[in-house]
Amino acid sequence: ATCSLDRFLMVWKLKTQCRAYRFVGHVEAVTGVEFSPDGKLLASASQDQTVRLWIPCIHGESSILKGHTASVRSVSFSHDGYSLVSASNDKSIKIWSVCSQRLLFTLFQHTHWVRCAKFSPDGRIIVSCSEDKSVKIWDARNKTCINSFSDYEGFVNFVDFNPSGTCIASAGSNHTVKLWDIRINKLLQHFKVHRAGVNCVSFHPSGNYLITASTDGTLKILDILEERLIYTLHGHKGPVLSVAFSKGGEKFASGGADAQVLLWKTNFDSFDYKEVLKHNFRRTHIDDPPHLLDIYPRSPHLHDVKLQSVEVS
Repeated sequence: ATCSLDRFLMVWKLKTQCRAYRFVGHVEAVTGVEFSPDGKLLASASQDQTVRLWIPCIHGESSILKGHTASVRSVSFSHDGYSLVSASNDKSIKIWSVCSQRLLFTLFQHTHWVRCAKFSPDGRIIVSCSEDKSVKIWDARNKTCINSFSDYEGFVNFVDFNPSGTCIASAGSNHTVKLWDIRINKLLQHFKVHRAGVNCVSFHPSGNYLITASTDGTLKILDILEERLIYTLHGHKGPVLSVAFSKGGEKFASGGADAQVLLWKTNFDSFDYKEVLKHNFRRTHIDDPPHLLDIYPRSPHLHDVKLQSVEVS
């Protein structure tokens, strides 16, 4: 599923090449789209201040969720598909019930436009980022902000959880990508690999790789375990605005300001992947599950108070 400034949603059938459904409903640019976990619904966010829920079939019927008073920047389902979180330029984050299609509650604390909000894999935590230069962690049950990270060099365009839910990645307007461990509230890795703002990131389902999309026109794949850049991908003519791995991680799609959607095939060699897991087996089995696929192999132990971030240039 793709969305665009042209106000349309497109659902593409990838098996029979070049088949697509075009969904019409939003009256302004569509800024975000996401499938529900079971694939039976599609949620979209728009500059027309609404969130829509679509049935992704040939008819493209939708229902409208109204509540925001400014452009909606992002929309995301909880892992169980029962809830939806939306972020808006009205400085608020709203959580909706998918079944009853009504507003459950609103989170206020950001002092500027909220660019992105996501549920953790277990649905208990929400992460959000704003042009107030903060990343906030919310307890979804208590409806309270439990932590806040600040980035004074620029604001964060996009945030997301790694597959285990113990770490967040942030894409910065200051050309950087940062990884934070939310259990110990520390910056773990700091990648300076782009020449312009980073607009979107996506974790590989293994949690070992991160792909980034930037205004510099490139996509980059980062190896988190080895703390290094492994691929730079050129294909878009102009800024790359979004990127997402497929559920299995064997493909990813990217969308750009050139009005193109590119579908890529990954070439992570399966043998190498097994070797990496074997090599990191000891590190990944220290914590009780759920654990982080230990993404800071060369950092000090947790009882050492002088934790340092790893900077990769």
